[in-house]
Amino acid sequence: QVQLVESGGGLVQAGGSLRLSCAASGRTFSSYAMGWFRQAPGKEREFVATISASGTITYYANSVKGRFTISRDNAKNTVYLGMNSLKPEDTAVYFCAGKMYLTTRYPGEYEYWGQGTQVTVSS
Repeated sequence: QVQLVESGGGLVQAGGSLRLSCAASGRTFSSYAMGWFRQAPGKEREFVATISASGTITYYANSVKGRFTISRDNAKNTVYLGMNSLKPEDTAVYFCAGKMYLTTRYPGEYEYWGQGTQVTVSS
């Protein structure tokens, strides 16, 4: 069983930056691919970024490519999402998720989810 706890959300002006963290419990974190997803009011949950268990492979949604960076520190059981040049359309609840081994952009394939952290970007 893995528990995920996100932090780092908040209110920021357009063009600003935030870094989200997702702390995981359990001793097998280094075996899990991790992903970040987001959900805006009235919209479906959408893929943002994913990182392989080793941290060597990353994928991004086109909407965030070049602005967001996913990374992980397996020694700290933590995955991060650095967000730069934030736009009002980035406003959403951001969730981290974990699954064994291979990365995927499909939320239905993730086994574990955090409770989410709100990111609000004002114009």
